[in-house]
Amino acid sequence: HQDPVVSQVKLIAEPWDIGDGGYQVGNFPALWTEWNGKYRDTVRNFWRGEPGTLGEFSARLTGSSDLYEHSGRRPVASINFVTAHDGFTLNDLVSYNEKHNEANGEDSNDGESHNRSWNCGVEGPTDDPEVLELRARQQRNFLATLLLSQGVPMILYGDEMGRTQDGNNNTYCQDNELTWTDWSRVDDGLVDFVSALVELRSRHPVFRRRRFFDGRPVGRGEELPDIAWLTPRGEVMTQADWGSGFGKSVAAFLNGHGIRSKDTRGEPVVDDSFLLCFNGHDETIEFTVPTEDYATNWEVVVDTAIAEHDVPYPAGGSVKVLGRSLVVLRQSE
Repeated sequence: HQDPVVSQVKLIAEPWDIGDGGYQVGNFPALWTEWNGKYRDTVRNFWRGEPGTLGEFSARLTGSSDLYEHSGRRPVASINFVTAHDGFTLNDLVSYNEKHNEANGEDSNDGESHNRSWNCGVEGPTDDPEVLELRARQQRNFLATLLLSQGVPMILYGDEMGRTQDGNNNTYCQDNELTWTDWSRVDDGLVDFVSALVELRSRHPVFRRRRFFDGRPVGRGEELPDIAWLTPRGEVMTQADWGSGFGKSVAAFLNGHGIRSKDTRGEPVVDDSFLLCFNGHDETIEFTVPTEDYATNWEVVVDTAIAEHDVPYPAGGSVKVLGRSLVVLRQSE
């Protein structure tokens, strides 16, 4: 804290090592930020359709207060990521169930075997248009979730353009075409999608809160809380909803008037409000837009299924969220 140099640098821990007690996510002291391995695991589980993940998914989406608040840290302590230098690239995460490390010369015994990946129905390369469309959507799901989560997003280089390592998840010994960037294979559509998400995050401080949500009303009286979790029916989530092992869909209302921070001029930070509709099911779900207490009208600003939408969606109406996709709506009074 007192060192004139160290006190001014950003300290980022990769908080795990081999041996007993090696896994230390959430246990570093104040001023440290951490690669949040629990964020990675939970988000992977949710989008591959693991049951019983809603509760932890909500905690990871909102900055992981259960990991960092006890030590006096804030959401920026959580370095959120889905992929890193070790393991699958994002493209490979949605294309392979198993590692394919034969080129490493260790009979594919090296590298992590428990990857929480899902190949969308076919292992590796395919010409099946339905599988390819689902893989593209899954990549957008991961990137949208990452860039709209509280905390600090970390993207593995090349994930924004669809880079692959052909299923090799341990390329420490591969300084060749397998790990080099092939600019002829850049997915321009994915690059544009990520660019739009980065701009959305940059423009809206509600996605970059300095403090954790507390779920309390913003002001006196019956005002809305800073965050509300809703079922697809538009109702506030109950303990039974959170505990359902079959629940794979949820909506998060982010209150732009509940940021509770001030800008450089000392003025309260106020933003638009947003509704994030997550559908981890295979089937399309119609999400009911909440009542006028939340907003009168909403417009879609992100849809990972790239579907067409009516504008605007009135309070009490419904919006279709395709299977395994995320729709983000912004209030449009």
